[in-house]
Amino acid sequence: SSQNLSEEFAEAARQLKKEAPRIQFGKIDVTHQHDLRKEFNIQAFPTVKFFVNGSREDPIDCKGVRKASTFITWVKRRTGPSTVLINSTDQAEAIIKAGDLAVIGFFRELHNDSVEVFCETARDVPEMPFGMTASEDVCANYGIQRNSLVVFEKGKPVHNEVLDDGRQNKPGLTRLIKTFTLDLVTEYDIETSVKIFDVPVENHILLFTPTSSETFSEIYENYRSAAAEFRGKILFVLVDTNEARNGRIFEYFRIRDIDIPAVRILNLTSDAKYKMPADEVTVENLKEFCQSYLKGTAKQHLSSEEIPEDWDKMPVKVLVGKNFNSIIF
Repeated sequence: SSQNLSEEFAEAARQLKKEAPRIQFGKIDVTHQHDLRKEFNIQAFPTVKFFVNGSREDPIDCKGVRKASTFITWVKRRTGPSTVLINSTDQAEAIIKAGDLAVIGFFRELHNDSVEVFCETARDVPEMPFGMTASEDVCANYGIQRNSLVVFEKGKPVHNEVLDDGRQNKPGLTRLIKTFTLDLVTEYDIETSVKIFDVPVENHILLFTPTSSETFSEIYENYRSAAAEFRGKILFVLVDTNEARNGRIFEYFRIRDIDIPAVRILNLTSDAKYKMPADEVTVENLKEFCQSYLKGTAKQHLSSEEIPEDWDKMPVKVLVGKNFNSIIF
């Protein structure tokens, strides 16, 4: 909520006052400040913007940051180095084992386009520690090819991305790494819905199923297996159909009891919905559905009733979504 964020923001300001007195924190209630709201194009609340070097032009948006500790990291990475320079294997191990997640860049040299992309990505993902190295010993110790970004989870490498195409990589990299801050499959509820929409992945796949059913564990395992393959491209969400508070999301996707278990893909940008053609939730069917969606060959799912049998018996014909186009146009 706004109140929570406001408290975390104030806590970050308190802590940074000692460490970085040059950074000033302020808050504005724009309900009465229409000019400011217009000037900075404030659409949603709360919005946090970072002004650099006393300029009103092009402040940097601070999106999806909700905890004081993350605010502090975000600001520090904007005003100083965004990654830790690693010179020894011990240093690397200390970062990798400090928390659940860490991102390490392994480079041939520390001044090239790939390094720049890596450092920019670190600025946008303050939830995770970032380190980089060009030490031959460190690279050899992990057996990782140079110019790679590696995500470590609980001390083990879980994703390796080769950085070879310079700057255009950054939005994709940011998306990919942010998905690691969520579980492989995120169960939808009031708390997680905020986190789900903060991760900048526009493609969401949703599995609607009761978590109490006998077949749930098998279906869930299949869903997790497919999720591992599409991490960073499609966000995997689980919706428990027994949870009454999820009613609005069923209505939005027009899910009926007879449809369950159901799988849908939603594109957040266009609001287009897609229905998995197969009924069985197998790894194979899920992968096929996700691949066809990413290739652009999946058919959009337009919610419509079935065509009534006697739709053309009377002078006034009965039209539904499925026969509207063919009859009218």
